[in-house]
Parts: sequence; structure tokens; C-alpha cells
Amino acid sequence: MQIERHSFDENDPDRMRRMSAFFGPQQVDSQIRQAIQFCWMALPPDRQNVEGVEQEIRRIVDRALRDLREDYQSFGLSDA
Repeated sequence: MQIERHSFDENDPDRMRRMSAFFGPQQVDSQIRQAIQFCWMALPPDRQNVEGVEQEIRRIVDRALRDLREDYQSFGLSDA
């Protein structure tokens, strides 16, 4: 099996569109599913269940989104 390598020329004015196409929804879905699996493995045995994983994933995502919003405001990138 050959692994396809991609590089993005920083001088290419269309690079962001190309990167968006490369890192599309399927890539995001895959990363989220992997995070869920890692969360399951990291939890203590008594919390390795759907409810325990869901609680932790939601807590982590909520915190990450809150931090993103705060960072955007701190750097003057958004009025949100």
C-alpha cells in the first residue's frame, strides 16, 4: 500500500480551498470518532460506558468551543 503525500504551496493563493477539500467532513468525522475511542480507553473501568464517554466528550468540546470564542474575542477577530 502506498501512502499518498500532499503538500500545500504557501504561495498558492488557492491553497486554503485545496486544504478544505483535502480535510473535508470525512476527515473531521474520523478525528471525532478517534477522540471518542481514546476517551473510552482513558476512562476508568467503572465509567467506560456510553453515558460516561458522552459526558466527558461534551465537557471537553464545550470547553474547547468556549476557549475558541474567548480567543477570538481576545485577539479582536470576532464580535461574538
